[in-house]
Amino acid sequence: MSKHDDASPAKATSNPHEYQAQVTLVNELGLHARAAGKLVALASGFDAEIWVQKGDKQVNAKSIMGILMLAASQGTPLMITSRGVAAKDACDALAQLIKEGFGEQS
Repeated sequence: MSKHDDASPAKATSNPHEYQAQVTLVNELGLHARAAGKLVALASGFDAEIWVQKGDKQVNAKSIMGILMLAASQGTPLMITSRGVAAKDACDALAQLIKEGFGEQS
């Protein structure tokens, strides 16, 4: 099974070229500086608007300050929303990064 098949959390919304994925932070330290940096670097490589939401707070996934301001700890549910040409790929890639704990060892 490919990573795209088993992750494929991106679901189309009613808007064209918009996808969303619900994920939960699994790494022990949550969305700390190094993890936030990896998320922002990955998001910045896509031709899409990408937002990360925790509760009622939504921030640009390409903004390190925005991501850090979420102050999301392990077990926190996040919603990724992406719009644009590469929206599905962006949503899938960010969801996979989060599901894999940002590559950190537990």
